[in-house]
Amino acid sequence: MGMEQTWRWYGPTDPVSLTDIRQAGATGIVTALHEIPIGEVWTEEAIAKRKRLIELDESGRAAKPRGLTWSVIESLSVHEDIKLGRPTRDQWIEKYQESLRNIGKVGIPVVTYNWMPVVDWTRTNLELELDDGAKALEFNMSEYIAFDLFILKRKNAEHDYTEEQIEAAKRKYEAMSDEQRYVLQNNIIAGLPGGNESYSLEEFRQRLADYEGIDSSQYRENLKYFLEAVVPVAIESGVRLAIHPDDPPLSLFGLPRIVSTESDLQFIVNVVDSIHNGLCICTGSLGVRADNDLPGIITRLGHRINFLHLRSTQRYLDGSFHEASHLRGDVDMYKVMVEVLKEQKRREAAHRVDARIPMRADHGHTILDDLKKKTNPGYSAIGLLSGMAELRGLEMGIEKSGVIYQME
Repeated sequence: MGMEQTWRWYGPTDPVSLTDIRQAGATGIVTALHEIPIGEVWTEEAIAKRKRLIELDESGRAAKPRGLTWSVIESLSVHEDIKLGRPTRDQWIEKYQESLRNIGKVGIPVVTYNWMPVVDWTRTNLELELDDGAKALEFNMSEYIAFDLFILKRKNAEHDYTEEQIEAAKRKYEAMSDEQRYVLQNNIIAGLPGGNESYSLEEFRQRLADYEGIDSSQYRENLKYFLEAVVPVAIESGVRLAIHPDDPPLSLFGLPRIVSTESDLQFIVNVVDSIHNGLCICTGSLGVRADNDLPGIITRLGHRINFLHLRSTQRYLDGSFHEASHLRGDVDMYKVMVEVLKEQKRREAAHRVDARIPMRADHGHTILDDLKKKTNPGYSAIGLLSGMAELRGLEMGIEKSGVIYQME
């Protein structure tokens, strides 16, 4: 039994169509109602309407199945008042609970969310040109520090960096044109696909100020409060939650990040002991940290994985990284895949309803004809198709080899 192959789709305006996705061989769609403001209720009607669009082609005289299923919601975003632990959080949690109930009624089994404060997944360069002419996403540490120190001018930011890092960032900043500085600012705070919000520079400063006095311990307690309130509703609704790791898994702008390591993940699953309080394991996010043992994490926490993002990154000594092709870089995708397929066998033997784990190829390179098109950064059709094909081949090779039957 193979994993469920899914594809991230950004809705009706996505340049990658549902027909494109079906032709790529995916059968599951990963999407969200991006048009609904963060925190507001997803109505049963709105969810059902989008589900029908995904699963039925009604362009002809008679509706016909597309061969696609809305398998995963990514993301049902969490309002900042909940993350901040403000007095208003209970009213936002109630709306979140109502959305979960409606999602359960429509029958979508997995809901992904994240606990990253202010900024979602963060990159400094959306068009890093590689040696072969392909373009990739990059997080350049010196560019990030240059933004923090010399564009954002965050108070006391210099205390977070070494003298060497500050000097490198200064050189980087001074070498940039005004246009390059503007692009860097937009890349970091103007929003990326699937990100929560877009900010002006002043709005961004205010959002950071909201977190003053909230350390990792308090932020972890706020997450615990949220989970204790929503997981019981997820259980009642038949919805499995999946928290996405921090991306990158390190503190940005002095903000607390508490979904970055195995110990972080262990804390989360211990809050409520249920498969409905689960994990989205993103090998690219967690893999940025060399101290994250990805195959080991899957072995030890695999029973709580509700969704998988498979990609690899190339790390550098200064903390920078760029998106590598799916079978290269610093993630040992072979070992990861072996452990995932072993976990599926364990679930199958236990007759779990979630035996087949949904996965998607994540953050592909922009290649070939897509270099001439307008695409969502990291989500061009051909780059993701290439990644999906590589992962599909790796999965089949492991299955055929019999490695996964050598169970401990």
